[in-house]
Amino acid sequence: MRRLPVRSLAVLATVGTLALTGCGTETAGGGAPATAAAGRTIRAHQVMRLTEVHAETGMTLLEGPTFDENGDLLVVDVTAPAGEPKVMRVDVRRKTSKAVHTDDRGAYTSAQFSPYDGRLYLTDYAHGEIVSLAPDGSDPRTFFSGEVDGAGMNPDDIAFDKEGNLYVSDSRGLSTGDAHGRVVRIERDGKKSTVLAEGLAPVNGISFDADYQGLWISELTQDRISYLRLDGAGTVTSRHTAIRVDGGIAQTDSIAVDADGNLYQALHGRAAMIVYNKHGERLATVEIPAGTKGLESATNVAITPGGTKAYMTVSGPGGGYLYTFDALGKGIRQSNGG
Repeated sequence: MRRLPVRSLAVLATVGTLALTGCGTETAGGGAPATAAAGRTIRAHQVMRLTEVHAETGMTLLEGPTFDENGDLLVVDVTAPAGEPKVMRVDVRRKTSKAVHTDDRGAYTSAQFSPYDGRLYLTDYAHGEIVSLAPDGSDPRTFFSGEVDGAGMNPDDIAFDKEGNLYVSDSRGLSTGDAHGRVVRIERDGKKSTVLAEGLAPVNGISFDADYQGLWISELTQDRISYLRLDGAGTVTSRHTAIRVDGGIAQTDSIAVDADGNLYQALHGRAAMIVYNKHGERLATVEIPAGTKGLESATNVAITPGGTKAYMTVSGPGGGYLYTFDALGKGIRQSNGG
């Protein structure tokens, strides 16, 4: 995270200062430049306001939208102080929400349900941990903490493979600007961790492609989306810069992928998302209505499983909101937060 005003969460240096930010790294391959004029505009519409700026932290930052098996949407508030809801369950039809979980230390930047045990997994960026909850928010457990290859993590987003192993974007280096970002694989039992890629700018978004053949990752400080091809054992066999995002003052945040393989790239520093196909062609820009005040970042999106209704988390000095739009493809697991 960076400092105030809110920056999409690539970084949360400490819970006390609550700075926000993100990352990137140079690799082989040229990458396809995206022209600002390409694609059409999709207008997102407000669903509801979920949070206001917290007096204790001076901000609010919604992230990690993910649907549970009942069709409710769970959302995290990265900067919520102790006692305030850090995980919320939203009934998007009734436009109501209720607290699911809070604690006195976590700074949770993403949420994902595991296909292996059905629990909700949260990344605690500030403390380098991954925490899991029962679907109703009870039974909190520390799933993973400590160093990976001699260095602690700043875990940002999660992607699960079909077997329930975790692939985590590690935003190390965000506070210094150094290329210490990594992609880390953690076995589904939490007992073994492996660095799959390193020497990256701080990594923020991470998602499998539609066929689980590789990972899309966004390097926030470089406005770059890279592609990591995987073998059957989950090992990276190649890596290249796939898309260079023309974000202006905005930076690349979380990533989601729909059933057609399209990428939804969230923007930190602009309340919008850019949609690309897998070949790097810019298909559309998702924007909130022109003239909307107080909203600065669109951090993430979840697309209804099997449908095209998408819900985007948007935050800024005006509060934390949910916006909705019609996605270009149907929702799958890779469309469900991150």
